[in-house]
Amino acid sequence: MIKGAIFDIDGVLLDSMIIWTDLGERYLRSIGKEPEEGLTEKLFSMSMEQGAEYLKDTYNIDKDTSGILDDINKISEHFYYHEVEAKPGVEELLKDFRTRGIKMVAATSSPRSHVERALTRTGLHNFIDKIFTNSEVGVSKHEPDIYNLAAEYMGTDPSETLVFEDSLYALKTAKAAGYVTVGIYDAKGEKNQAGLLENAKLYLKSYEDLSGLVAIL
Repeated sequence: MIKGAIFDIDGVLLDSMIIWTDLGERYLRSIGKEPEEGLTEKLFSMSMEQGAEYLKDTYNIDKDTSGILDDINKISEHFYYHEVEAKPGVEELLKDFRTRGIKMVAATSSPRSHVERALTRTGLHNFIDKIFTNSEVGVSKHEPDIYNLAAEYMGTDPSETLVFEDSLYALKTAKAAGYVTVGIYDAKGEKNQAGLLENAKLYLKSYEDLSGLVAIL
C-alpha cells in the first residue's frame, strides 16, 4: 500500500524545464549577443559555474563569472516568480492523493526560493508538506540521500513510497534504493524516454490518464 509520495519539481510539478534549456540563450540576448547554434547542448553537461565561464570566454563578456551567474539567476528567478505554470493535470492528482491520505513532499535540485515562490503562486504549495533541496542535503540525486530524508520525514518505507521523476539518472537512483518509481514525460526534459520507461514502475505521458497509477495505490 502506498503511503507517501516524493515529487521532483521541475518537469514534474512545474512546467519549468524550458527555462533550463534556454537560460543561456535568454541571458545572451538580454545583453545584446546572438547565441550560437547548439549552445543549449553545449551548456547542458556543464555546471552553472562552467557554463558562466564558457559564456564569458566565448562571447567576450566584460564581467567575472560571479557577475554572470548573478544575472542568470535573476532571469531564472523572474521566470519562477512570474511565468512558470503547473504541469497540466497535476493539481487534480495532488487533490486525489490528499483525499487518499497519501503524504506528499518534494525533492528538487533547484533553489528553494525559486520553487517555493512558484509553488505558492500556482497553488501547489498547499499540497506539499515539506521541500527538500539537493543543495541543503549536500549531495545530488546520483545518491539516494534526498529521497531517504524525505521518506524518513513522512515515516514511510521506500517500498510504500512513490518517487516521481522526469530524469533518468534520478529515477535509477530511486529505483536502486527500493522506491516505487513513476517516470514523467516532459517534452523539454529527458532525451532517453525509453530508459525512463524501462526503469519506471509506472510511466506517465501526461496526468490526463491516471488509471495505471490508481491501480498501484
